[in-house]
Amino acid sequence: MSLEALQGTSSAFNHLIHKNRNHHGQIKVAEAVRDLTEGSSLLDEAGRVQDSYSLRCAPQVQGPAWDLLEFVKHTIEHELNAVIDNPIILGPGNAVSGGNFHGEPIGLAMDYLKIAMAEIGAISERRTYHMTDGNASGLPSMLVNDQVSAGLNSGMMMPQYTAASLALENQHLAGPDSIYSLPTSGGKEDHNANSFTAAHHTYKLLKNLSHILAVELFSAAQAIDIRKISDPDLVLGKGVQKGYSKIRELVPYHPQDIWWGPEINKIKFEIWENGFFA
Repeated sequence: MSLEALQGTSSAFNHLIHKNRNHHGQIKVAEAVRDLTEGSSLLDEAGRVQDSYSLRCAPQVQGPAWDLLEFVKHTIEHELNAVIDNPIILGPGNAVSGGNFHGEPIGLAMDYLKIAMAEIGAISERRTYHMTDGNASGLPSMLVNDQVSAGLNSGMMMPQYTAASLALENQHLAGPDSIYSLPTSGGKEDHNANSFTAAHHTYKLLKNLSHILAVELFSAAQAIDIRKISDPDLVLGKGVQKGYSKIRELVPYHPQDIWWGPEINKIKFEIWENGFFA
């Protein structure tokens, strides 16, 4: 949706580009973008040879995150079905002490996931930034309804501030937790995974991410509505149209400033609770 709102360049999603690098997640994201934007009248309209990285390199950033998510999912499922007792009873009268309780697999998996999801938030916030930059987007600054309103209304300025703030917080939360350890139990337990802290920080980071993505979706819908004012006949990609319509079922377009928070939170709820497009 942001790609169309910014009249992005479609060539960056050519399947041969991604096949030549041959990372599964990257190929998957590029294919999804092609499917979502199929039939769009907005792509390539700006006449740019190439876009900023946050548009052009979305498959190269979001693709590895999909690959990593599969690894994390496998690790968690494996752990949930594992025997992590100590001692482990291997048979009648056969209790063996070991270290299966150690949380390193989960600690590392959460740290990996935090890094990947912080990057998803960072690239999302950059797309929101570009939509609010009138010089880059060709739209009214801050996505106000029209440039005349810019002095009276601030448009998406404050939501973009929020997204930037959360992206910065996520960069802090993405720091590894599993590398920290303090000995306990008289020194017997001398190396710990800190996996609960890693999971706790992951949860908070994902909450922030859902808000960053909600701001991008909200801003992209706003940008498309502004483009519709000057071009009522524009056509969205078949998948983008579905997403745009769902947003407009949740929240209407407002030509003037309102309290944006409650409306953005409706989209955030759909992302967090229902997976939005799921």
